[in-house]
Amino acid sequence: METTGAAKTTTKINVLNKGTEKTVKSKLNKRAAWSRNLLVLGTLVLGASLAFAQSKVSPDLQNAVTLSSAVSTAAASVAASASTSSNAAMITQAAASVTALANPSVNVIVQYSGTPSQTNYSAATSAGATLTGQYSSFNGANYSIHLSAVNTLVASDPTISYVSLDRPLSGASDYGDGTQAIGLDIARNYGFDGTGVGVAVIDSGISANRDLTVGTSAVSRIVYNQNFVAGTTSTADAYGHGTHVAGILGGNGYNSTCTHCTVTFRGVAPGVKLINLRALDQNGSGTDSSVIAAIDRAIALKSTYNIRVINLSIGRGIYESYKQDPLCQEVEKAWKAGIVVVVAAGNYGRDNSVGEEGYGTITSPGNDPYVITVGAMKSMYTDTPADDLIATYSSKGPSAVDHIVKPDVVAAGNGRVSLLASTSATLYANNPTTAVANNYYQSGATSSASSNYYRLSGTSMATPEVSGAAALMLQQNSKLTPDQVKARLMKTTTKNFPASSTYTDPTTNTTYVDEYDIFTVGAGYLNVADALNSTDLASATVGSAQSPTAVYNSSTGVVTLVNQASSVVWGGSVLWGNSVIWGSSVSGNSVLWGASAVNSNSVLWGASATADSVIWGSSVLWGNSVLTGGDK
Repeated sequence: METTGAAKTTTKINVLNKGTEKTVKSKLNKRAAWSRNLLVLGTLVLGASLAFAQSKVSPDLQNAVTLSSAVSTAAASVAASASTSSNAAMITQAAASVTALANPSVNVIVQYSGTPSQTNYSAATSAGATLTGQYSSFNGANYSIHLSAVNTLVASDPTISYVSLDRPLSGASDYGDGTQAIGLDIARNYGFDGTGVGVAVIDSGISANRDLTVGTSAVSRIVYNQNFVAGTTSTADAYGHGTHVAGILGGNGYNSTCTHCTVTFRGVAPGVKLINLRALDQNGSGTDSSVIAAIDRAIALKSTYNIRVINLSIGRGIYESYKQDPLCQEVEKAWKAGIVVVVAAGNYGRDNSVGEEGYGTITSPGNDPYVITVGAMKSMYTDTPADDLIATYSSKGPSAVDHIVKPDVVAAGNGRVSLLASTSATLYANNPTTAVANNYYQSGATSSASSNYYRLSGTSMATPEVSGAAALMLQQNSKLTPDQVKARLMKTTTKNFPASSTYTDPTTNTTYVDEYDIFTVGAGYLNVADALNSTDLASATVGSAQSPTAVYNSSTGVVTLVNQASSVVWGGSVLWGNSVIWGSSVSGNSVLWGASAVNSNSVLWGASATADSVIWGSSVLWGNSVLTGGDK
């Protein structure tokens, strides 16, 4: 799917604080304003902010509880002081109204130390919570509860390990065949197309399309459909994101294969079975609980449809350590169940609102060390990967809070042509410049817009390339574990990059400089052919290929890689040595930074632990991350 692009459009969302109710709700949603947009990053919490992460209540929820209590106390004080006033009744009534507005009911996810039982549900009910959702594999449940009862809920049950808001999230796209760029042209000669492998696409739905059928027949490869979006039962893609992702992953090119077709838009693994789990609505928005429920279902269906890969071209902000984040805990469940989880890195590589040069902008659950996190490259409109460059919007590591080294790999994601769900799909209808002309891929055709394909950019589009590559590897060798797939994909990436590159946005005239360090390109550029040619096997131990942590020494200014406790792959041998995996980005265990990264050191790490919290503690980077064109 050829790459080209138009200008990037970005919309900032301003939360209006009018009245007590809106003030409280704006505090609840301030760091999640992206709920009405695509892939907006949450607050980066470092240093002293970690104190919140050690409690059983997430920092954003605790802030809301604290604010609610303060407003209620102030209202009560006003009412008491006005008891002798001639307007006492009116003031008391107004104070009561303010107290009610300051104590809204919110949706939360409660995690337990083990599988929750009726005893847990009853305890929560007694504390004032209403059970709204249960899971089969996730050790948690959904509740609706007033802010004033949150602390009572936590105190009521010692098995509660963490309570967080049911946060909104959305797709990681902004707006193709990256065939040669990722070595897919060579890989196709090996005869693997993903047949027999099930891939769960958790997104805005997948609409029926002849490019998603078995060969030239009308038999659909979408073998299962289920909706997790409230208020509807439809599994069709009303937004236009999930179908586009599915096309990059497994489109067979049916609608662009003809006697006068000059380009065929074929996906990485055109034989895979697709499991359509719709978790995002017509505006590309969803919640933690909808995604967790979808992952939960994928785990349950693993044996039925041989689900070996989950594609998550979605993300939201990081509010706590991955060890407490409910999204991260659920993707780990899938990974430990034998499913490769591939996640978009995020589209915040351009952000410099606090002088971070785009570093530290990885989104959740891409911050989890188990999963494969994917950044985006641009193919520069040529057939060779030699001149390909990083997309300036691709989010960079390390992750907030835990400083996990991310992304793991990068893949072609800019200006990708793939399937159009329908001309009424929100993304297409609101962004007509994403249209692909019929004469772009058909000789003798007019320049009218194609009804089958359109163009999007983002890490959302790079992610299904890696999911497709994983499916090919699992078709080739079904015994590979998720950690073995991740390790081999990372080792076999192309590691030839320039030291830096620049791009000037034609709309804003802003110039962006990117360094090709470990936090920008990870282990390197996806190479499907080399991955299929490799016979290297990492340890089959679950967690053996977890992404390492970046540790900063404030005395020496050196950043080093430290493996997770169960990780036994990286740096442990000649076969899996750091320089073999990370290329020139690492010398021994030390990370080599580019010039712009060095300039961001004080922001990323701070001169002390307290400096971190001062810089990151209350910063809000978010806006809209829908790239309707991406980098040109």
